[in-house]
Amino acid sequence: MSLIEMRDVSKLYGFGEATTLALDEVNLTIEEGEFVAVMGPSGCGKSTLMNIIGLLDSPTNGIYNLHSRSSAKLSPNRLAKIRRDEVGFIFQFYNLLPNLTVIENVALPLFYRGTSYIRRLKAASEMLERVGLKEREYYMPRHLSGGQIQSGAIARALINNPQIIIADEPTGNLDSSSSRVILELLSEIHKTGRTILLVTHNPEITRYANRVVYMHDGMIVRDEQTRIGDVAPTALREMYHLT
Repeated sequence: MSLIEMRDVSKLYGFGEATTLALDEVNLTIEEGEFVAVMGPSGCGKSTLMNIIGLLDSPTNGIYNLHSRSSAKLSPNRLAKIRRDEVGFIFQFYNLLPNLTVIENVALPLFYRGTSYIRRLKAASEMLERVGLKEREYYMPRHLSGGQIQSGAIARALINNPQIIIADEPTGNLDSSSSRVILELLSEIHKTGRTILLVTHNPEITRYANRVVYMHDGMIVRDEQTRIGDVAPTALREMYHLT
């Protein structure tokens, strides 16, 4: 069975003349272990799509199944538990809490699971070592570089061992060197069997994906398999403005 299945999913915001169609009858199936890059211009529905997949939002129309479970039939408590335990979110603007140390930020999801203080700090320290931040675990976020903060955000996303990682423009605010570190880290996570959905504007980033979905005006207009290590063909044509 597919991990993610969307059938004729639409999302509307607003009312009357102010209504905006963010997603327009989207059909999408994603299998476990895929690395899917989602591309398209600003406002095309990429983030809305990710929010619905991550159960942060719900469709106006259509069916969304996660692990063959209809999202519409899940209780609010069950939705919250799935978001906490099965989905890891990585955002462009990091979203680390500025008044907590890095290790406290990473350990926070375990607090909501009721994990003891010592156990969650131990788990967070081990995760920070994995992403190369062991020596900075007691730093405040403001004392780290952008790349280091994003690595901390990835560690926090991984702390509950989620099956799905949703990364919305995770390198959008980073320089090329820091971006490469983050993408290589996501590539290593993918190799462990996790499913990764990555929103990007950068064709070069499609090198890390085995599939690229292209969106326009709330619709998926192209869905192509690609080889890891190569820029996806459609993204390459767009990069060089070829036809």
